[in-house]
Amino acid sequence: MSGDQPKPSDAEPRPGAPDSDASPPAYDRFIDGQTSLDGELGPTIEPPRPSRRSAWLAMAAVGVALGLLWLAPGIGEHEESPAPTATVTGNPAGGEDTDAATDALAKGKPAPLQFTIKDMNGIDVKLAAFKGKVILLNFWATWCGPCRAEIPDLVALQQQYHDDVVVLGVSIDDPVNKLMPYATEMHMNYPVLVGKDRQDVQDAFGPLWGIPVSVFVDRDGNIWKRHSGIASKDQIEREIKALL
Repeated sequence: MSGDQPKPSDAEPRPGAPDSDASPPAYDRFIDGQTSLDGELGPTIEPPRPSRRSAWLAMAAVGVALGLLWLAPGIGEHEESPAPTATVTGNPAGGEDTDAATDALAKGKPAPLQFTIKDMNGIDVKLAAFKGKVILLNFWATWCGPCRAEIPDLVALQQQYHDDVVVLGVSIDDPVNKLMPYATEMHMNYPVLVGKDRQDVQDAFGPLWGIPVSVFVDRDGNIWKRHSGIASKDQIEREIKALL
């Protein structure tokens, strides 16, 4: 049996050709050209390209999805969140403007030094006993991050100006069992007063919209300045020097 295969006659339809009695010339040219291209490129299969109709449908779907997201509650609203203030906690109505107004009103008033407050060791501390020195009352709490950042500066300034200045740390709501280990950890070298449940003291030096708050009292017992929020060592020392 011969290995030569019989050639199909021109009248026989080519595989894949349209069902017709004779292939149109354009189709023949397409098949011949495609066969030649396949021989040059090998068995590479190109991914099918989406039809123009499919592309338009996809674009339309994306547009609808974006529109739904824009209309969803909370999306598309461009109101900016209020910038955080220098204070940590307090009345939600408080803020930089409220603090600044309260600080300004305090200046020049007699400091309420009539209070006696227990320190963390249970000893009664009379604020009036420090009259004649520069007094810095610092209202703070152990959980307050900015307060913790201020303490090393207060420790250094108390050591530097110990003859003329007394720093009093008034914790606004910490129990004694938290104050003692915290004071040891932070090497606090000034009196730590228990301001918890002493709303009378907080109101007298307040209102305290937040902490930390530092109140500078001159040698005559008048409020020189009240500063709400964290203060740098340079800021605190500048106020101290102004009163010496």
